[in-house]
Amino acid sequence: MMPFRPARATLRAALRTLAVLAATATLAVGAAAPARAADAWPSQPIRWVVPYPAGGGTDVVARTLGQAITPALGKQVVIDNRPGAATIVGADAVAHAKPDGYTVLTADTATLAANPSLYKKLPYNADKDFVHVGMIARFPLVLVATPNFPAKTLKEVIEYAQKNPGKVNFASPGPGSPHHLAMELFMDQTHIKMTHVPYKGAAPAVQDLLAGQVDLMFVDLASGQQNVTAGKLRALGVATPKRLAMLPNVPTIAEGGVAGFEAFAWQGVVAPAGTPKPIVTRLNAELVKALKSPDVQKRMEGVGVEPVSSTPEEFAQYAHAEAERWGKLIKAKGITVD
Repeated sequence: MMPFRPARATLRAALRTLAVLAATATLAVGAAAPARAADAWPSQPIRWVVPYPAGGGTDVVARTLGQAITPALGKQVVIDNRPGAATIVGADAVAHAKPDGYTVLTADTATLAANPSLYKKLPYNADKDFVHVGMIARFPLVLVATPNFPAKTLKEVIEYAQKNPGKVNFASPGPGSPHHLAMELFMDQTHIKMTHVPYKGAAPAVQDLLAGQVDLMFVDLASGQQNVTAGKLRALGVATPKRLAMLPNVPTIAEGGVAGFEAFAWQGVVAPAGTPKPIVTRLNAELVKALKSPDVQKRMEGVGVEPVSSTPEEFAQYAHAEAERWGKLIKAKGITVD
């Protein structure tokens, strides 16, 4: 009996069918892999990179939230402080980390909104290298004056600066910081000119302000609340839409005559681009739950920070809007740091 030999056309068709089935199976396995990884997440500690030194307001917020979400996740959240270069050091480390859900970053106004316009070259791309997880905090800014400054109210400050262009100086934690940009916005809206004195951080700036070496500064309550409440610094106005519960007697800057003025230092959590969406969704849910906890709110508000939660999509929209807003101001003022 002659052996069976299928026709060449039939054989080719069969081979094509097998190839299609194999490719389909490969795609199915590939699609299932992220899902399985997300289902198993977390199976090891999660590294939360904080681009500031330990002990500051940003560090306190991250540690507070990390401790709060650890029980729900079943794995430890480990804080990794990577300070330097206006958050660039920490942001660079996370932008190039493996997108497996085990590395996240506290990203703030500098990281996502200001740096892309301040620096000609960045080792990360704010739009492409991260996925937004959710907002976590806002740091209300307060315009304060050294006790011996001759102007006692916001209106008097504006009038004094108008009569003495360039003679009034103001401190900031550094060029391009939210505090610096808030003052640039303030000068822009009030049509005054003052001299910027940048420092390497908020602490030395506040110390010189207390000593009367500089006249004015926008401080966040995390670094300035104690001196404001003790009366060592004169609070002239808060850069928030409404008065702050922590400083109920201090008017908003809008109330002081600068209509619509608003400026915050804000923070959120991001992960490397490509992090599986189910992991992002789970992490966001745990952060939102923690931010609604009375204990977490009390701890954050105790250091002058406003807890703020959002969806990943809301945080992405907010960060992009802030990048556009501050980017326009930076370019209009010609502010650069390199």
